[in-house]
Amino acid sequence: MPRPRSLAALAAALILAGGCYHPTQIPAGAAAAAALSPHTSADTALLRRDIAYLASDRLEGRLTGTPGNDSAAAYIARRYTTLHLAALRAADDTTCIPVGELQRTLEAHTGSHVTLTAKQTFGCSSPYLEPFVATAVAAAHAGLRDSLPTQNVVALLRGTDPKLRDEYVVIGAHFDHLGRSAFGALDPDAGNAIRHGADDNASGTAAVMELARLFSRHPTRRSIIFANFSGEELGLLGSQHFVEHPPVPLDRIVAMLNFDMVGRLRNDKLLVYGVSSATELRAIVDSANVAPRLAITALGDGFGPSDQSSFYAAGIPVLHFFTDIHEDYHRATDVAQKINAAGEARVVDFAERIARAIADRPGRLTFVRAPRPHSMAANGPGGNVYFGSVPDMGAADVVGVRLAGVTPGSPADKAGVRKGDIIVEFGGTPVKDLYQYTDALHAHKPGDVVTVVVERAGQRITLSATLGKRGD
Repeated sequence: MPRPRSLAALAAALILAGGCYHPTQIPAGAAAAAALSPHTSADTALLRRDIAYLASDRLEGRLTGTPGNDSAAAYIARRYTTLHLAALRAADDTTCIPVGELQRTLEAHTGSHVTLTAKQTFGCSSPYLEPFVATAVAAAHAGLRDSLPTQNVVALLRGTDPKLRDEYVVIGAHFDHLGRSAFGALDPDAGNAIRHGADDNASGTAAVMELARLFSRHPTRRSIIFANFSGEELGLLGSQHFVEHPPVPLDRIVAMLNFDMVGRLRNDKLLVYGVSSATELRAIVDSANVAPRLAITALGDGFGPSDQSSFYAAGIPVLHFFTDIHEDYHRATDVAQKINAAGEARVVDFAERIARAIADRPGRLTFVRAPRPHSMAANGPGGNVYFGSVPDMGAADVVGVRLAGVTPGSPADKAGVRKGDIIVEFGGTPVKDLYQYTDALHAHKPGDVVTVVVERAGQRITLSATLGKRGD
């Protein structure tokens, strides 16, 4: 999402003023390895424990700009401290912004009263916190503040090769979710219930922390940056901030691996987006899929509604790991008890082999640029329009949009749309893929009556739906 230049400048100024610590040093050799867990593959129990905490009632869904989001950031930072990772901060970055000064700055910028907690001093509690102000116009329309102090969490594992250690692989995931807000929720009838976000994206956050543990035992030739982003649910704001204010030169980043919803592995099925963003990636992904093999659906698209898009738009090869959509997505029912921790451990081990191959190979990946697709964000006249379909994100072999489910009681459900239907036309507009479907949906507004053509068991069926308003 584009942000005003003045606020981008404000965020940059805040970051330049933040930070109480200097970069730490990494213990060398066997001494560092001996202090770490003896596990040589992903630790299922640790993944389960991390997700349970991040998705607990205590953190209230980790909405950007809330104490729960701050607590999640502090939890991640503590993990990086125990792993003795380095912090990416400038050597002369020695000042903190007190809460009172931060409040006055934000009030002067926004022209309205801002209430902050004592926790919201920028850059004082950990060297790994990279503060910024998340700004989203859509959030303001939903009743949230449009300027939300928050932070990414960023740590560095220095590479072992003197010639390659100044090149970097970024391993990232967002840790924010919806909190108690109905903004973006698909269960508006749940009111202010906690949307726990166990799969979205406590699972991805846990995967990044576990990969940090694995790589800290056996570092790679290139350096690895572990990046946990806030503000993703408001429009990829944390990853956009990282790219706009990179801690290392962007041209030194050779690849970015993103984890968003990797906690619900079913039938061994894993989606990997971005294999066409570099000429070598498809072969690397294939060779990493060793026994017991995963059922990989490899998709070329480097764009998509998650944080890898920010990096791909900046000319960096990307991969995005995803165990597919499910009916608990953006609902209060996305809870830790439904996570398949053993399945996530398999995803982590698979991704570790891929990341290691990229970080250790002698040459860089060959970036392949694709045109940016139509935006899948709700930017059109129907930005708050609601239908209630759940797309099957892995259905790359169909023309149209196959549905993995339909929300009970939604306009789609009332119209007679069913799980397994393939939407091929919406409101008179042909639908060939998810981008066209999203554009067709957002061309309408709540209350519009539209025809929906679906393919079901080889037959075309025309249905009529009255579109709803998201949040009602």
